Amino acid sequence: MLEHEAKWVQTIKYLSLIAAIFVVCLPIYSVIIGAFKTQIEYYQSGMALPKDFLNFANFKRVFDVGKLGPSFLNTFIIIVISLVGNVIFGTMVAFSLGRFDFKLKKPIMGLYLGAQLIPMITTQVSTFTVIKAIGAYNTMAAPIILYLGADVIQIVIYLQFINSIPKDLDESAMIEGASLFRIYRSIIFPLLAPATATLIILKTISIYNDFYTPYLYMPSQKLRVVSTAIYAFVGPNAAQVNVISAGILIIFIPTVVIFLFLQRFIFAGVTNGAVKG
Repeated sequence: MLEHEAKWVQTIKYLSLIAAIFVVCLPIYSVIIGAFKTQIEYYQSGMALPKDFLNFANFKRVFDVGKLGPSFLNTFIIIVISLVGNVIFGTMVAFSLGRFDFKLKKPIMGLYLGAQLIPMITTQVSTFTVIKAIGAYNTMAAPIILYLGADVIQIVIYLQFINSIPKDLDESAMIEGASLFRIYRSIIFPLLAPATATLIILKTISIYNDFYTPYLYMPSQKLRVVSTAIYAFVGPNAAQVNVISAGILIIFIPTVVIFLFLQRFIFAGVTNGAVKG
Protein backbone atom coordinates (compact mmCIF):
# COMPACT_ATOMS: atom_id res chain seq x y z
CA MET A 1 0.00 0.00 0.00
CA LEU A 2 2.78 2.38 0.93
CA GLU A 3 4.69 1.52 -2.25
CA HIS A 4 1.56 2.20 -4.30
CA GLU A 5 1.12 5.61 -2.64
CA ALA A 6 4.80 6.40 -3.16
CA LYS A 7 4.43 5.72 -6.90
CA TRP A 8 1.46 8.08 -7.09
CA VAL A 9 3.43 10.77 -5.28
CA GLN A 10 6.36 10.31 -7.64
CA THR A 11 4.04 10.43 -10.65
CA ILE A 12 2.40 13.66 -9.48
CA LYS A 13 5.83 15.13 -8.73
CA TYR A 14 7.17 14.42 -12.22
CA LEU A 15 3.97 15.59 -13.90
CA SER A 16 4.11 18.88 -12.01
CA LEU A 17 7.77 19.32 -13.00
CA ILE A 18 6.94 18.66 -16.65
CA ALA A 19 4.08 21.15 -16.49
CA ALA A 20 6.37 23.75 -14.90
CA ILE A 21 9.04 23.23 -17.60
CA PHE A 22 6.37 23.59 -20.27
CA VAL A 23 5.06 26.84 -18.77
CA VAL A 24 8.57 28.30 -18.49
CA CYS A 25 9.94 27.18 -21.85
CA LEU A 26 6.91 27.78 -24.07
CA PRO A 27 7.24 31.62 -24.13
CA ILE A 28 11.00 31.31 -24.80
CA TYR A 29 10.34 28.87 -27.65
CA SER A 30 7.71 31.22 -29.08
CA VAL A 31 10.13 34.17 -29.03
CA ILE A 32 12.96 32.20 -30.66
CA ILE A 33 10.91 30.82 -33.56
CA GLY A 34 9.03 34.10 -34.02
CA ALA A 35 12.26 36.06 -34.45
CA PHE A 36 13.05 34.21 -37.69
CA LYS A 37 9.59 34.41 -39.30
CA THR A 38 8.05 36.98 -41.60
CA GLN A 39 4.91 38.70 -40.36
CA ILE A 40 2.63 36.65 -42.62
CA GLU A 41 4.39 33.41 -41.71
CA TYR A 42 4.11 34.24 -38.01
CA TYR A 43 0.32 34.54 -38.08
CA GLN A 44 -0.19 31.58 -40.43
CA SER A 45 2.18 28.98 -39.01
CA GLY A 46 1.39 29.32 -35.31
CA MET A 47 3.95 27.50 -33.14
CA ALA A 48 5.55 25.67 -36.05
CA LEU A 49 9.26 26.05 -36.76
CA PRO A 50 10.24 28.83 -39.19
CA LYS A 51 10.94 27.95 -42.82
CA ASP A 52 14.32 29.69 -42.75
CA PHE A 53 16.46 30.04 -39.63
CA LEU A 54 18.79 32.28 -41.65
CA ASN A 55 16.17 35.01 -42.03
CA PHE A 56 17.75 37.94 -40.14
CA ALA A 57 15.51 40.64 -41.59
CA ASN A 58 13.73 41.13 -38.28
CA PHE A 59 17.01 41.66 -36.44
CA LYS A 60 18.13 44.24 -39.00
CA ARG A 61 14.81 46.05 -38.70
CA VAL A 62 15.14 46.19 -34.91
CA PHE A 63 18.47 48.00 -35.19
CA ASP A 64 17.44 50.26 -38.09
CA VAL A 65 13.94 51.29 -37.01
CA GLY A 66 14.05 50.60 -33.28
CA LYS A 67 17.45 52.31 -32.86
CA LEU A 68 18.61 49.53 -30.60
CA GLY A 69 22.26 50.67 -30.74
CA PRO A 70 21.65 54.08 -29.05
CA SER A 71 19.22 52.34 -26.68
CA PHE A 72 22.00 50.06 -25.44
CA LEU A 73 24.20 53.13 -24.88
CA ASN A 74 21.46 54.91 -22.90
CA THR A 75 20.89 51.79 -20.83
CA PHE A 76 24.62 51.45 -20.13
CA ILE A 77 24.91 55.08 -18.95
CA ILE A 78 21.90 54.76 -16.64
CA ILE A 79 23.12 51.45 -15.18
CA VAL A 80 26.69 52.66 -14.50
CA ILE A 81 25.68 55.92 -12.78
CA SER A 82 22.87 54.24 -10.83
CA LEU A 83 25.12 51.42 -9.62
CA VAL A 84 27.88 53.75 -8.44
CA GLY A 85 25.44 55.80 -6.37
CA ASN A 86 23.56 52.72 -5.22
CA VAL A 87 26.67 50.99 -3.92
CA ILE A 88 27.88 54.15 -2.13
CA PHE A 89 24.53 54.82 -0.48
CA GLY A 90 23.94 51.16 0.34
CA THR A 91 27.31 50.59 1.98
CA MET A 92 27.10 53.87 3.92
CA VAL A 93 23.60 53.12 5.24
CA ALA A 94 24.59 49.58 6.19
CA PHE A 95 27.78 50.89 7.88
CA SER A 96 25.76 53.35 9.94
CA LEU A 97 23.11 50.81 10.94
CA GLY A 98 25.57 48.00 11.56
CA ARG A 99 28.28 49.82 13.50
CA PHE A 100 26.49 52.48 15.55
CA ASP A 101 23.72 52.48 18.15
CA PHE A 102 21.44 55.53 18.12
CA LYS A 103 17.82 56.29 18.95
CA LEU A 104 16.50 56.31 15.39
CA LYS A 105 18.24 53.10 14.33
CA LYS A 106 15.17 50.85 14.58
CA PRO A 107 12.73 53.43 13.12
CA ILE A 108 15.03 53.95 10.12
CA MET A 109 15.20 50.20 9.47
CA GLY A 110 11.44 50.07 9.93
CA LEU A 111 10.99 52.77 7.31
CA TYR A 112 13.03 50.73 4.83
CA LEU A 113 10.89 47.67 5.55
CA GLY A 114 7.66 49.69 5.37
CA ALA A 115 8.61 51.24 2.04
CA GLN A 116 8.90 47.75 0.53
CA LEU A 117 5.35 46.92 1.64
CA ILE A 118 3.77 49.91 -0.13
CA PRO A 119 2.80 49.08 -3.75
CA MET A 120 4.81 51.21 -6.16
CA ILE A 121 1.75 52.14 -8.20
CA THR A 122 0.16 53.92 -5.21
CA THR A 123 3.05 56.39 -4.95
CA GLN A 124 3.52 57.13 -8.65
CA VAL A 125 1.43 60.31 -8.67
CA SER A 126 3.53 61.94 -5.94
CA THR A 127 6.77 60.53 -7.38
CA PHE A 128 5.93 61.83 -10.85
CA THR A 129 5.10 65.26 -9.38
CA VAL A 130 8.45 65.44 -7.58
CA ILE A 131 10.44 64.33 -10.63
CA LYS A 132 8.71 66.94 -12.80
CA ALA A 133 9.14 69.68 -10.15
CA ILE A 134 12.91 69.22 -10.01
CA GLY A 135 13.19 69.31 -13.80
CA ALA A 136 14.28 65.70 -14.22
CA TYR A 137 11.29 64.59 -16.31
CA ASN A 138 12.22 63.39 -19.82
CA THR A 139 15.91 63.25 -18.94
CA MET A 140 18.20 60.40 -17.90
CA ALA A 141 18.29 61.93 -14.44
CA ALA A 142 14.73 60.70 -13.73
CA PRO A 143 15.39 56.92 -13.73
CA ILE A 144 18.85 57.42 -12.24
CA ILE A 145 17.37 59.26 -9.24
CA LEU A 146 14.74 56.54 -8.78
CA TYR A 147 17.32 53.74 -9.04
CA LEU A 148 19.81 55.36 -6.64
CA GLY A 149 17.93 54.51 -3.47
CA ALA A 150 19.16 51.46 -1.58
CA ASP A 151 16.40 48.90 -1.01
CA VAL A 152 15.87 46.78 2.08
CA ILE A 153 17.27 43.59 0.48
CA GLN A 154 20.49 45.39 -0.31
CA ILE A 155 20.72 46.77 3.24
CA VAL A 156 20.09 43.34 4.78
CA ILE A 157 22.78 41.65 2.67
CA TYR A 158 25.30 44.39 3.48
CA LEU A 159 24.40 44.21 7.18
CA GLN A 160 25.04 40.46 7.19
CA PHE A 161 28.56 41.03 5.89
CA ILE A 162 29.24 44.02 8.16
CA ASN A 163 28.20 42.05 11.23
CA SER A 164 30.75 39.39 10.29
CA ILE A 165 33.60 41.94 10.25
CA PRO A 166 35.25 42.11 13.70
CA LYS A 167 34.80 45.45 15.45
CA ASP A 168 38.37 45.12 16.68
CA LEU A 169 39.48 46.34 13.25
CA ASP A 170 37.53 49.56 13.76
CA GLU A 171 38.92 50.06 17.26
CA SER A 172 42.49 49.45 16.12
CA ALA A 173 42.07 51.96 13.30
CA MET A 174 40.59 54.56 15.67
CA ILE A 175 43.57 54.10 18.04
CA GLU A 176 45.81 54.85 15.06
CA GLY A 177 43.86 58.07 14.53
CA ALA A 178 41.66 57.02 11.62
CA SER A 179 38.40 58.90 11.16
CA LEU A 180 35.06 57.16 10.72
CA PHE A 181 35.12 57.91 7.00
CA ARG A 182 38.65 56.47 6.76
CA ILE A 183 37.47 53.30 8.52
CA TYR A 184 34.57 53.02 6.10
CA ARG A 185 36.74 53.66 3.04
CA SER A 186 39.81 51.59 3.96
CA ILE A 187 38.35 48.72 6.01
CA ILE A 188 34.59 48.26 5.64
CA PHE A 189 34.11 49.02 1.94
CA PRO A 190 36.88 46.67 0.64
CA LEU A 191 35.64 43.83 2.87
CA LEU A 192 32.12 44.25 1.43
CA ALA A 193 33.37 43.34 -2.06
CA PRO A 194 31.54 39.94 -2.26
CA ALA A 195 28.23 41.54 -1.28
CA THR A 196 28.87 44.45 -3.66
CA ALA A 197 29.55 42.07 -6.55
CA THR A 198 26.33 40.20 -5.83
CA LEU A 199 24.23 43.35 -5.64
CA ILE A 200 25.79 44.88 -8.75
CA ILE A 201 24.73 41.82 -10.74
CA LEU A 202 21.20 41.76 -9.30
CA LYS A 203 20.73 45.53 -9.73
CA THR A 204 22.10 45.45 -13.27
CA ILE A 205 19.61 42.79 -14.33
CA SER A 206 16.77 44.60 -12.52
CA ILE A 207 17.48 47.98 -14.15
CA TYR A 208 18.16 46.37 -17.54
CA ASN A 209 14.77 44.62 -17.53
CA ASP A 210 12.74 47.53 -16.15
CA PHE A 211 10.20 48.87 -18.64
CA TYR A 212 7.82 50.91 -16.50
CA THR A 213 10.22 53.58 -15.17
CA PRO A 214 11.89 54.51 -18.51
CA TYR A 215 8.56 54.41 -20.34
CA LEU A 216 6.88 56.73 -17.85
CA TYR A 217 9.69 59.19 -17.16
CA MET A 218 11.57 59.25 -20.50
CA PRO A 219 9.03 59.44 -23.36
CA SER A 220 11.52 61.03 -25.78
CA GLN A 221 12.61 58.72 -28.59
CA LYS A 222 16.23 59.82 -28.12
CA LEU A 223 16.12 58.51 -24.56
CA ARG A 224 14.88 55.02 -25.33
CA VAL A 225 16.46 52.14 -23.44
CA VAL A 226 16.52 48.51 -24.54
CA SER A 227 13.32 47.68 -22.69
CA THR A 228 11.35 50.48 -24.42
CA ALA A 229 13.02 50.33 -27.85
CA ILE A 230 10.90 47.41 -29.06
CA TYR A 231 7.76 49.36 -28.16
CA ALA A 232 8.30 51.23 -31.43
CA PHE A 233 6.87 48.18 -33.21
CA VAL A 234 3.58 48.27 -31.33
CA GLY A 235 0.98 50.11 -33.41
CA PRO A 236 -2.52 51.34 -32.53
CA ASN A 237 -4.18 48.40 -34.30
CA ALA A 238 -1.58 45.62 -34.35
CA ALA A 239 1.93 44.78 -33.22
CA GLN A 240 4.78 43.43 -35.35
CA VAL A 241 5.21 40.45 -33.09
CA ASN A 242 7.90 38.84 -35.23
CA VAL A 243 10.08 41.96 -35.05
CA ILE A 244 9.35 42.33 -31.34
CA SER A 245 10.44 38.71 -30.87
CA ALA A 246 13.74 39.49 -32.58
CA GLY A 247 14.21 42.51 -30.32
CA ILE A 248 13.42 40.48 -27.21
CA LEU A 249 15.91 37.81 -28.27
CA ILE A 250 18.67 40.39 -28.75
CA ILE A 251 17.89 42.04 -25.42
CA PHE A 252 17.64 38.66 -23.72
CA ILE A 253 21.16 37.54 -24.72
CA PRO A 254 23.17 39.93 -22.44
CA THR A 255 21.04 38.96 -19.45
CA VAL A 256 21.69 35.25 -20.03
CA VAL A 257 25.42 35.83 -20.55
CA ILE A 258 25.69 37.90 -17.36
CA PHE A 259 23.83 35.28 -15.35
CA LEU A 260 25.76 32.28 -16.72
CA PHE A 261 29.18 33.82 -16.14
CA LEU A 262 28.48 35.55 -12.83
CA GLN A 263 25.89 33.33 -11.14
CA ARG A 264 28.53 31.95 -8.77
CA PHE A 265 28.97 35.46 -7.36
CA ILE A 266 25.21 35.77 -6.84
CA PHE A 267 24.87 32.51 -4.93
CA ALA A 268 28.19 32.85 -3.10
CA GLY A 269 27.44 36.41 -1.99
CA VAL A 270 23.96 35.60 -0.68
CA THR A 271 24.85 32.31 1.03
CA ASN A 272 28.13 33.59 2.53
CA GLY A 273 26.33 36.61 3.95
CA ALA A 274 23.62 34.40 5.41
CA VAL A 275 26.13 32.05 7.05
CA LYS A 276 28.31 34.85 8.41
CA GLY A 277 25.32 36.77 9.70
